[in-house]
Amino acid sequence: MERFFNNAGPTVPADHYHIDPLSRVDWEEIEHLIAQKRYFVLHAPRQTGKTTTLLAMMQALNEEGRYACAYANIEGAQAARGDESKGIPAVCSAIAGALRLYLHDTRLVEWFAQYRNQPAEDQLKQLLEYWTVVSDKPTVLFLDEVDALVGDTLISLLRQIRAGYAQRPAAFPQSIILCGVRDVRDYRLHQDGAEVITGGSAFNIKAKSLRMGNFTYAECEQLWLQHTEETGQPLDPAIFPELWEDTRGQPWLVNALGYELTWEFKPARERSRPLTLEDYRAARERLIQSRATHLDQLTDKLREPRVQRVMSALLSSEESLDIDAIKPDDQQYVEDLGLIETRPSLRISNRIYREVIPRDLTWIMQTRIPNQEQAWYLRPDHRLDTPKLLAAFQQFFREHAESWLERFQYKEAGPQLVMQAFLQRIINGGGRITREYGLGRKRTDLFIEWPLDIVQGFNGPVQRVVIELKLQHQSREATIAKGLEQTADYADQVGADEAHLVVFNRDEQVAWEDKIWQDEAVYGEWVIHTWGA
Repeated sequence: MERFFNNAGPTVPADHYHIDPLSRVDWEEIEHLIAQKRYFVLHAPRQTGKTTTLLAMMQALNEEGRYACAYANIEGAQAARGDESKGIPAVCSAIAGALRLYLHDTRLVEWFAQYRNQPAEDQLKQLLEYWTVVSDKPTVLFLDEVDALVGDTLISLLRQIRAGYAQRPAAFPQSIILCGVRDVRDYRLHQDGAEVITGGSAFNIKAKSLRMGNFTYAECEQLWLQHTEETGQPLDPAIFPELWEDTRGQPWLVNALGYELTWEFKPARERSRPLTLEDYRAARERLIQSRATHLDQLTDKLREPRVQRVMSALLSSEESLDIDAIKPDDQQYVEDLGLIETRPSLRISNRIYREVIPRDLTWIMQTRIPNQEQAWYLRPDHRLDTPKLLAAFQQFFREHAESWLERFQYKEAGPQLVMQAFLQRIINGGGRITREYGLGRKRTDLFIEWPLDIVQGFNGPVQRVVIELKLQHQSREATIAKGLEQTADYADQVGADEAHLVVFNRDEQVAWEDKIWQDEAVYGEWVIHTWGA
């Protein structure tokens, strides 16, 4: 059986296309930290290959023969929440089970069976002492999903490790590596009747924090070309720049797109069929619409207040929401989750996330938009009647804006997101929308691609429409003047056939009769339709 792209669970080299896991971390530095008897943190966003890499590190250390190394996933202790009396035994059980599985050492399982009723506040320390004393090699422990724990369970785990630190390596592990999505400094340890304790203070023996990154451009290409080497199936080279912009190397996305294109797209199972750029774009759209587990987990984070504060600033074109609106701790937290990148500028991490996030935030809204059908906005030649569509949005926004925005979680970006929901309702199943926004842009760029030939789809002629969204903070004339320049620039950039500028006026003192208007203006070679809402 041929190998395939892995979109679920740790990578198995015999089954999956893969990048060498040890090449994705500074393995030399990690070996050096272990040799120095350091305790440190390795963190990475979910589904970036962290478990695969940790298992490869454990195997490499054990094969080298200097250490007895075990990997334990302690996420099961999350069910205990802040109940230390249940959480710590669950951690101990996971570690004992890991030694049995990976080192074929049952002594910790036997110890835990005898001492499982020991006081939880000292049980983990005693377990690790026992392991180290009976081991004929210095011990190394990888604890994964540490930041899944909360409250007293997490505080107790960190403090028991800290309490045994001075005994290393004779009576405590030579090195312990805490692994999770977040750095330990970002743990928030709430105790009843006490102020918040940060992970950094509870685990001040940490020597360093290392972060696993995404694939590079070259690694994305290398991974996908393994499919061609394995099956002989050609890939259009034009796919790779798009793959990079869509994913920025996020490992799950890179693999999930590969699986969607080469397997879920059934015509691709005939391996003599070359895969084109348009095949890839269709696979991307199917993945976005699939609401896969990874994408659901991603959007679930959008409800967290710390995430919401950062994403509101990025999704909104409010002049008042600038870089000063984002707290450094919040920004670092959201970056650790993999939702944003900060270099070369602060923005949502990749093009797929930029599509998924507004779609998810407005999904319920899309399903509840009344009396709107795609067929109403199609001309006899199958072109999208954009002026008719935008005029319908003006009326819809006038009727529903106040009630919808009032209960909308992302109020600052509300008008832009309401419009995206309206457009998505009409465009779905026929065309596609690309979105561009970022802190400091002071606008949202929407690019609609609409195929004109139903049979050929995107392989035939395509109508290209730019819609620029701006909030009015100055006079209407000043806002339009700036917006025309931005709209023309974006229309030139994407090769649009028509361009529109929509200006939202959120001043409650202005009557709807004055907010709703339409006009057109000439900027350079462009005739740009302008709309008020």
